[in-house]
Amino acid sequence: MSNTSEPQLESETRQECRELGTADITRILKLLPHRYPFLLVDRIIDMDGDNSAIGIKNVTINEPFFQGHFPNFPVMPGVLLIEGMAQTAGALCMASLSNFEPQLVYFMSIDRARFRRPVLPGDQVHFHMTKKRNRGRVWRFDGKARVNGQLVAEAEISAMIVDANDNNGAQSA
Repeated sequence: MSNTSEPQLESETRQECRELGTADITRILKLLPHRYPFLLVDRIIDMDGDNSAIGIKNVTINEPFFQGHFPNFPVMPGVLLIEGMAQTAGALCMASLSNFEPQLVYFMSIDRARFRRPVLPGDQVHFHMTKKRNRGRVWRFDGKARVNGQLVAEAEISAMIVDANDNNGAQSA
């Protein structure tokens, strides 16, 4: 007598054992052109091929933007939360390239951006990025920024990978 649930269990076991990648700061510096003070991702965890990843940003009072945003009530600018999402997605795109050559990831669009709660010094932001689609060198991601599991910002972003030697004047992520 054959058990029809065995193939399903095998599939679930394989899926649970799937190896998820990580990127420490050394690898992130190889994947992205950003540097201090504009590098907004300290670590990337749970990299699932080019499908999804979680970028981590440790927010400290030493961040240069806190000097002016805002004195006596430091709040991380929302645009930098979007940038952190874009950098996480960009690193995921670059890591997925089989023949890695120096390339850049340029923003194409930011849609449905919403800011839910302020991010303060001492917070650790997790940028959850999930690929919606990719066609050739163009990628679209759904992003959610969370602090302690609570949604603080979200957006859909699209970007394009371009050759580092092709300076077409686009806005880089």
